[in-house]
Amino acid sequence: MKRKATQQQKSHYKWRRKLFAVILLGFCFGTLVMMMQSQCSRIMMLGPRLVQKPKIAFLFIARNRLPLEIVWDSFFRGGENKFSISVHSRPGFLFSKATTRSVYFLNRQVNDSIQVDWGEASMIEAERRLLKHALDDPYNERFVFLSDSCIPLYNFSYTYDYIMSTSTSFVDSFADTKEGRYNPKMDPVIPVHNWRKGSQWVVLTRKHAEVVVKDSTIFPRFQEYCKRRSLPEFWRDHPLPTDASKEHNCIPDEHYVQTLLAQEGLEGEITRRSLTHSSWDLSSSKDHERRGWHPVTYKFSDATPTLIQSIKDIDNIYYETEYRREWCTSKGKPSTCFLFARKFTRPAAFRLLNMSVLGPFNDATSKSSLW
Repeated sequence: MKRKATQQQKSHYKWRRKLFAVILLGFCFGTLVMMMQSQCSRIMMLGPRLVQKPKIAFLFIARNRLPLEIVWDSFFRGGENKFSISVHSRPGFLFSKATTRSVYFLNRQVNDSIQVDWGEASMIEAERRLLKHALDDPYNERFVFLSDSCIPLYNFSYTYDYIMSTSTSFVDSFADTKEGRYNPKMDPVIPVHNWRKGSQWVVLTRKHAEVVVKDSTIFPRFQEYCKRRSLPEFWRDHPLPTDASKEHNCIPDEHYVQTLLAQEGLEGEITRRSLTHSSWDLSSSKDHERRGWHPVTYKFSDATPTLIQSIKDIDNIYYETEYRREWCTSKGKPSTCFLFARKFTRPAAFRLLNMSVLGPFNDATSKSSLW
């Protein structure tokens, strides 16, 4: 009887061990399933960020308001999640519902803006601050500088594809061989063979934007030695110069980015042309206001489909100082040279918009054709 009782106890003990093993196995399996579900949930949450497309940062330099905001509002529609906007305006100016009619510009002003004067180093300081703010967004991969008088020539889809189709920056840059711009006092920090000139309206890659923001060598030299000449149009506000012919007429924003990239040995990483059109051919103008140190300002009467088409038809740029003709390409094929144009007054831009010359900006189906 005792032996039989002992066998029953052993059998009961084995059964309990098996039950414990099954429970333990079930617990482990349940824990594994919960961990996998948790991991899947995390992946699902991260999914949208993983597929986030690179963005273009549009960086506007304005006096106060953006007079052409409605044109840009139409341009940006449908391009959400592919762009960001930053605006440098005068200190204290806010883009609120009272100062802008476009939701895209609400609160987009940088909070550390400075007073900017034409022909002064303050212009390139404003550019550096815009870049610093835009670099805070890790998805910004291209950085486009625009003035408050710029208009887009194509829809957002075409513009985005054009800019993102190449790994280079677009920087109008050429050797400046004319006397009077380069100040020998910049040497040896900035040797004359690295001195470049071009349009300030550049499109930078993230790498080159970081180079500009981190620069602590070239910018101080520009602040000290790159100053515009005391032109007659400013003599009423400043003392008459003793001998204006001996002054160096250096316009900082026309030299800084170009010279910095040359100094850093990065010219092989740029397409040496601007994507923003400005008309400097003033010799035939009968309007004396258009003869000076600034490009043509297009007024209401100038705003015609013929004007816009003539800009779109430009497919090459000639650089006299380098005897170089730059034929414009996109994705390895011949293309128009310019995506933006300036300087347009508010009446001129609105006339073009009302004539349907500018649009439809939000037509996502128009990938590679003109309007």
